[in-house]
Amino acid sequence: MSGPAAHRPPPRPPGPPAGAHGPRAVAGMPTAKPLDFTGSLRRFAAVMRPERVRVTVLLLCGTVSVVLTVLGPKLLGDATDVIFAGVVGRMLGRAMPPGTTTAEAVEQLRVAGDVNQADMVAAMNGVVPGVGIDVTQLTQILTTVAAVYAGAFLFGWWQARLMTVAVQNTVRRLRDEVEAKLHRIPLSYVDRQARGDILSRVTNDIDNVAQTTTQTLAQLVTAVLTVVGVLTMMFWISWVLALVALVTVPVSILLTMAIARRSQPQFVEQWAATGRLNAHVEEMFTGHALVKVYGRQADAAETFARENEAVHDATRRSQFISGTIQPSMGFLANLNYVLVAVIGGLRVAGGQLSIGDVQAFIQYSRQFTQPLSQIASMMNLLQSGVASAERVFELLDAPEQQPDPDPARDPATVRGRVEFDDVSFSYVPDEPLIEHLDLVAEPGRTIAIVGPTGAGKTTLVNLVMRFYEVDGGRILLDGVDTREMTRDGLRSRIGMVLQDTWLFHGTIAENIRYGVREGRDVSDEEFLAATRATSVDPFVRTLPDGYDTVLDEGGAALSTGEKQLLTIARAFLADPDILILDEATSSVDTRTEVLVQEAMNALRSGRTSFVIAHRLSTIREADLIVVMEHGRIVEQGDHDGLLAAGGAYARLYASQFAAPMTDEPDGGSGA
Repeated sequence: MSGPAAHRPPPRPPGPPAGAHGPRAVAGMPTAKPLDFTGSLRRFAAVMRPERVRVTVLLLCGTVSVVLTVLGPKLLGDATDVIFAGVVGRMLGRAMPPGTTTAEAVEQLRVAGDVNQADMVAAMNGVVPGVGIDVTQLTQILTTVAAVYAGAFLFGWWQARLMTVAVQNTVRRLRDEVEAKLHRIPLSYVDRQARGDILSRVTNDIDNVAQTTTQTLAQLVTAVLTVVGVLTMMFWISWVLALVALVTVPVSILLTMAIARRSQPQFVEQWAATGRLNAHVEEMFTGHALVKVYGRQADAAETFARENEAVHDATRRSQFISGTIQPSMGFLANLNYVLVAVIGGLRVAGGQLSIGDVQAFIQYSRQFTQPLSQIASMMNLLQSGVASAERVFELLDAPEQQPDPDPARDPATVRGRVEFDDVSFSYVPDEPLIEHLDLVAEPGRTIAIVGPTGAGKTTLVNLVMRFYEVDGGRILLDGVDTREMTRDGLRSRIGMVLQDTWLFHGTIAENIRYGVREGRDVSDEEFLAATRATSVDPFVRTLPDGYDTVLDEGGAALSTGEKQLLTIARAFLADPDILILDEATSSVDTRTEVLVQEAMNALRSGRTSFVIAHRLSTIREADLIVVMEHGRIVEQGDHDGLLAAGGAYARLYASQFAAPMTDEPDGGSGA
């Protein structure tokens, strides 16, 4: 087949055989560049900007939740002091005369040589010899603790709810941006990329961004606020113990940064390898019949194993390296706990702290190291999400096709006259394909374009559709340069039937009506007239559900000829002014070709038509036959005239229809 398949830019290193959707770039994909962690984070933050009000509210909810959570250990420490003071008071009451005051008890302990116990009692509030636990005060404290923790839960729940809404709204907008971007990128960009990798960016990577953001953003906010709040309470209770607890922080930060620096490239490679694997699977699945026909299952399996192993290795390395953060933080947290417990116990014995304060401080030290560990453990998720975000942003940053002119021009009256005026085009710079081509298609005439593979036949009609932009010259539709028209306005006047039929999951009726432009109503009578004119109605009537028969993607339940007839009916119902038929009969049998040819004759009636065909028998009645070689028109005329000229067309015709002559010796061949 001619056209872009033979001239796609730029050439890629060899890889597995191309499938039904054209060349791939799996084997030749560039290696993943280093992750721009900070830049990608800033850009994603900009994407979330429309949710700033919701994010502000959830930050306030998170702040309130953290404040209430941080108050809990201090209140529980006060409850412990009330209990301990009651126990000590009861003990002192049994050892000392009734009516002894706290000061007297402390003095008696010093006289008896129990200096440490005396200092501890002196430092405690609420110790009265002979008086037990103050149940009323303890109940009030515990009630307050319950209310505080209930409030922390409610504000935390509301924060999580707001976070989910904000993230899902952001990801929905990101998907919308990607969808809009896919409509703006030129066909040349899609030709250079592996289809599976593009699908992976649109699906897997965006899903990973959503999952990662939901799991990490709220927790990161809570963790940071918890660190600040806990640190404040720690300094309030004891600046000495707070400094002891802070000794492990620089070590934690340096260790986390060192591990993250090593794991970042592995996460980039992980998602790049995932894209390559998806590209291979998508291509082998769509071309699985050819893979089996040519016995390439072993090659496909080998490529799959290689790409799967690359995903496995990159994932294992990234997860292993980042996974060392959590146990490292756990070790430092345990070390910090030991230091706080020992030094805190000494200060309680010395009377500098109450036992309730030490209890609260130990809880705070745990709360302090826990968010640090959470932040560290979330770094692998965060890096994975940022790596996926960067891949999505790369797609969003891809070069776009030239914008439509504003204001745009339209032909005053569309008659279907198409003129190529000194047109030049190349897929690859410095490798011209079409040079200074001139051609006029008059309204209502059928122009057949023939030539060897790679001559530029399909390229010619792709330029008419503005799938590619010409490098020089211009293409006119009824006197208007097509570059002065909007692409939608131009393509709304053109119908196209390709060799590769495209049917989507839906009913037969929905597939046929797909070509009808929005805003145009088609009656049932017009629909049936189109299907009868294109020989679709007879075979559809034989199906159990008729036009309501649901097709899977690709229409596997139909024969190749039936699928081609459906695409012709789709173009017929669209009622275009210009028709392009690109090898529409090359994949059907001779009997079906007759039906398809009759359908195409009905479709071409009264329309300017461009027909690309290798079977020259299908274009004998064309008004003008254009013969192309190496991007140039070498001959043009009608069938009889070109045969009589004995040039390139005559040679093509002879190669298809001239019967080989053999001279047999007299007497026959002899068995």
